[in-house]
Amino acid sequence: MKHSICMVSDFFYPNMGGVESHIYQLSQCVLERGHKVVVVTHAYGEKRGVRYLSNGLKAYYLPFTPFYNQCILPTIFTTFPLLRNIFIREQITIVHGHSAFSTLAHEAMFHASTMGLRTVFTDHSLFGFADASSILTNKVLQFSLSETNHVICVSHTSKENTVLRASIRPQVVSVIPNAVDGTMFTPDPTQRPKDKMNIVMVSRLVYRKGMDLLAAVIPQICSMHPDVQFIIGGEGPKRIVLEEMRESNDLHDRVHLLGAINHKDVRNVLVQGDILINTSLTEAFCIAIVEAACCGLSVVSTRVGGTPEVLPPDLVYFSEPSVKDLVHTLNRAIEDRKRGKFVPPFEAHERIKKIYTWRDVAKRTEIVYNSVMNKVPNDSGERLASFYKCGPLSGKLFVIAAVLNMFLLWVLETFWQPREDIENTTDLKPLQNFRFRRPSKEERTTNDSHMT
Repeated sequence: MKHSICMVSDFFYPNMGGVESHIYQLSQCVLERGHKVVVVTHAYGEKRGVRYLSNGLKAYYLPFTPFYNQCILPTIFTTFPLLRNIFIREQITIVHGHSAFSTLAHEAMFHASTMGLRTVFTDHSLFGFADASSILTNKVLQFSLSETNHVICVSHTSKENTVLRASIRPQVVSVIPNAVDGTMFTPDPTQRPKDKMNIVMVSRLVYRKGMDLLAAVIPQICSMHPDVQFIIGGEGPKRIVLEEMRESNDLHDRVHLLGAINHKDVRNVLVQGDILINTSLTEAFCIAIVEAACCGLSVVSTRVGGTPEVLPPDLVYFSEPSVKDLVHTLNRAIEDRKRGKFVPPFEAHERIKKIYTWRDVAKRTEIVYNSVMNKVPNDSGERLASFYKCGPLSGKLFVIAAVLNMFLLWVLETFWQPREDIENTTDLKPLQNFRFRRPSKEERTTNDSHMT
């Protein structure tokens, strides 16, 4: 069964992060399996319109500007005409949204369901239940997933969290982890200094990544180990906290802030380190620790969310998300490293690249696509009933939004942009069985005479 899949998210290249990498790698492997894939995201600076990435992957950078945290302003209806045009032009059969933070993903799945298309959603994050932000996000997620055909989570902890937050049946949720490109993340022990020990972190410098914990841990470790230095890659609002820590403790020569780095350069940063530290306060999976282990680094990570499910026990040191326990655990990892008590880099690399492969992720995702195509789409009455059950007040608001969206679809189909007026795209296919033939001497002579 061949599918035409539209991956939708506010988070995509040139922005860097785990969601962006997941969408790109999954799209490439799904393309490799013979399906059609297009990516839809919002404009990033001057990157607008249609772009082609490696292997003919088409990306639509829609003319919507980010409103907050790289996400567009939630309007529900204003994105419908453009998204509908893309779905029809590309003959999309499945819309696959990524990230609970992404406004564009939720709106695309909502419009796709209105048009009778199948929808799949991948949740990459964990949320709480008490603070105002989580309550609002969870309600939006409940609205979005109430009619989604299938949900994918990257860990079993993430599945439990999503089922509770969105009030959906566990039977419609599958667990498919992230993966790592084993050909890209390879060890290189020659890049590590022999007289020093490097501790690396590559992450967004934001609160939920535990930057305040890291700022408190670094001075204590530096005072305990004169030969240890830190290499930190990434950008974010918490960079100022690290800069102030470095300034107040006079650690300019031992704490190196690299700023934002391209994904293709992450491996070059990792191989310079002996240990990777992850101080996240919440993680559904954490692809960074998998990439680090694949490069042969020892990993020190907070025991939060789905991180205990990711790596074998002999490749990771776990700590509680507190300064005292992080210092103790990191100190233990440093001492083990100095004594040579760690898994050899190339052995760790071979183990990790066999556990996590993008081709396996694509194969399992393809099974989800096949299952949703075998389901009968909900009719209008069933859709409205599912929205109505979302809450005494919010349920009624969701029903009104769904009715207005169906009315807008009727206007688009009948007056504004009839389906027959939208031209389908022609897929670019690589030249097959092409052989270059050098022209004969007679042909070259003839061509020269014509040019004359």
